[in-house]
Amino acid sequence: MIKFKKQHIPPAVFLLLAMSWSFYYLSNIWLNDYGKSKPDWLFLIDILVVVPITCLLFMNNVKEALLKSLVYGSLLILLGSLIIPASEKMVWLYLEPIRYVILGVFVLFELSMIMTVVITIKGLLSERVDPDDAISTPIVSFIGRSLVSDILSFEARVWTYFFFYKRVNQNAFKGQSHYMCHEKDGVKSNLLAFIILILIELPIVHLLIHLFGSALAANIVTGLTLLGIIYFVAEYRAISIRPISLDDDAIIIRYGVWNPLTIKYDNISAVSINRETIRRASNVKRFNLSGVPNIHLQLQDGRNVYLGVDRPQVLIKELSTRIHSLNTKQQAF
Repeated sequence: MIKFKKQHIPPAVFLLLAMSWSFYYLSNIWLNDYGKSKPDWLFLIDILVVVPITCLLFMNNVKEALLKSLVYGSLLILLGSLIIPASEKMVWLYLEPIRYVILGVFVLFELSMIMTVVITIKGLLSERVDPDDAISTPIVSFIGRSLVSDILSFEARVWTYFFFYKRVNQNAFKGQSHYMCHEKDGVKSNLLAFIILILIELPIVHLLIHLFGSALAANIVTGLTLLGIIYFVAEYRAISIRPISLDDDAIIIRYGVWNPLTIKYDNISAVSINRETIRRASNVKRFNLSGVPNIHLQLQDGRNVYLGVDRPQVLIKELSTRIHSLNTKQQAF
């Protein structure tokens, strides 16, 4: 079950405002006198009052709240320039030029943050620091721990393994023993084949869309495909570098470029071999790219985690021993 936290409220309010005002300005209903009255200043009140108050109330970090208010406000101003009828634009005639200044400042700010994070990550990767900590620590220290920092950590990990994968010290990952996943059912070979197929078809698809569609559509599809290739290349490199690790009191699951998942031993109720195809479900997490996952972790909280590893029997034996040893110590106390 997905838990709705207070930091989710500002983006939810942003989406609600965007959808409700789009409906107001693009439809003819009794609220706007059936299209006769669509003043722009009503939308402006929500941007100047509702957005910043919501961010300040439901975000712990004031700096992040002000930044999010600026971003949401700029996006809503941009939306207003598209949905508000030209005949009803009074205030918006003065706001539309400002949005480019705001977005420009925001882009410069983001670029400076990215450069700072990249320099910090490169420095930490050169030291004997857990590579995951090297990537996430600068981001968390900058904006705090939240859903946004998790997304940015994932994005930073993609770019790290795309550009700097040779700098990642595989021996620096936390854990006392490590298990890899890239040889199971030819996962890494399949990823490479998939990348090659995309590269082969990319110019063909671009040409066909350009001929039978439009140049803009062809460029958009090609751009999105190139971003996808960057992700798959990063995944291809990370799958053979990032291990699943057993530490003193927890198993640390790293798979590809996805954020690590740490599970305490006392939260694991059963460990077993799996030979069945596992379908998606709200209480299921799957870390497996090829074939059937071969390890099933049943957790105390009702979740089920499925792993695809190279040496499942060895991992199960060591993990079961560690869980048994921890339970024995807890019973002794």
